Amino acid sequence: QVQLVDSGGGLAQAGGSLRLSCAASGRTRKGYTMGWFRPAPGKEREFVAAITWCGGNTYYADSVKGRFTISRDNAKTTLYLQMNSLKPEETAVYYCARKYSGSLYDRRDEYDYWGQGTQVTVSS
Repeated sequence: QVQLVDSGGGLAQAGGSLRLSCAASGRTRKGYTMGWFRPAPGKEREFVAAITWCGGNTYYADSVKGRFTISRDNAKTTLYLQMNSLKPEETAVYYCARKYSGSLYDRRDEYDYWGQGTQVTVSS
């Protein structure tokens, strides 16, 4: 029904930047929220950022506030995550995801579709 394709990962130095993209397709996106998640080694995927598709309301994990910016291009049906001032401990596979509108934007089990993930590596 819905397909999400992540891209834009790569190698950055500590303090550098990367911009991730997620192209979405499906029957409808009305009322959806989209977000980004990442797992630490040996851990479950955890919330990074989210945005409501129509209103553009944004939400961030405390650890990335002021450094990461989530945005979307309505015409292109694409989600973005601009990551600045990257830290080595933020090396991870980053996943985009979609959920229906609701307040639980930071819970991974609220999201029903996921991208395949894109690798972000931050060197020391």
